[in-house]
Amino acid sequence: MFGKWMNNYYYGKSGKGDYTKEDLPTTRWQLFWEMLRVRLANLFRLNLMTVAAWLPLLILLFYTITTTLNGVAVTAQYSEYLSTGEMGELTEEQIAALGKMGDMDAAAGALVQQQIMSLCLWAIPCLAILGPVKAGVAYVTRNWSRDEHAFIWSDFKDAVKENWKQALGVSLISSLLPVIVYVGYRFYGQQSASNVIFVVPQMLLVVLAAVWALGCTFMYPMMVTYKVTFGQLIKNSLVLAVGRLPQTVGIRLILLVPAAIGFGAFWFTGSVLAILILGMYYALVGYALSRFVIASYTNAVFDRFINSKMEGVQVNRGLQKAEDDEDDEIEEKTPEQE
Repeated sequence: MFGKWMNNYYYGKSGKGDYTKEDLPTTRWQLFWEMLRVRLANLFRLNLMTVAAWLPLLILLFYTITTTLNGVAVTAQYSEYLSTGEMGELTEEQIAALGKMGDMDAAAGALVQQQIMSLCLWAIPCLAILGPVKAGVAYVTRNWSRDEHAFIWSDFKDAVKENWKQALGVSLISSLLPVIVYVGYRFYGQQSASNVIFVVPQMLLVVLAAVWALGCTFMYPMMVTYKVTFGQLIKNSLVLAVGRLPQTVGIRLILLVPAAIGFGAFWFTGSVLAILILGMYYALVGYALSRFVIASYTNAVFDRFINSKMEGVQVNRGLQKAEDDEDDEIEEKTPEQE
């Protein structure tokens, strides 16, 4: 029984009609939903296969958040101790140490800034190692989103092996960006207190970081699709991100919806269950699903702005083509009709 079920799962049921050209989707929207339906179970498998690469970053985030919240809670307890004289959960050593810090609001702010800087520095290796993994996922989801076959493990591994240098280059720049933006933003912010002109480089730094983040939407799909140099990869991806700015921003905002719902539920209810559900979503399918959405979007952009201008390159893969209908009409004609 089990063997027959597995055979049906991989090869289909006997006697079932063949998949014809008329069954192909006619629009990108139809293609997306059809491929999502077909590949959803594999997206779960792909997500679980790559989740281990995210563990260092997740552990770092958890440690930073808990340490910061504990530090802020201690300073709040000390402020209450100064007003009421009750020690609460504070120890004498903590009271003595906090007494040397002076203003508690300033101490809490300094603690948060220190934790953010520490997070940015420790996140560099955690983010850098994700590049090759993103390249492997980009290759697999690119094929699935345009109705092409891809083995989860072997094709993922081959894509990592072939693109790891460029992928590491992109992820290394992305990992350094939080430190650069945070340090630069604080520096120019302090300078703008005496000269408002420093607001210009401060905002420019934020804009450049945002453009890079949007460019990353195209970088990994592009590196697994075309043979380009690293400089061409960066340039072409940034040009596409700026040229398709509203659509790219829209895709990025759509991908933030699950996180916004989870944190919103936590903010209004205070229930940790909302965060746990959000964590389970990303651990099970969230990351792979977001890459699938991006692959569907970048496939359409590449077809319109790159593939259509390259001789002999197939476009609109997975979609029903007008020439297919014309070929069918020619084959169906009888000698008398001709």
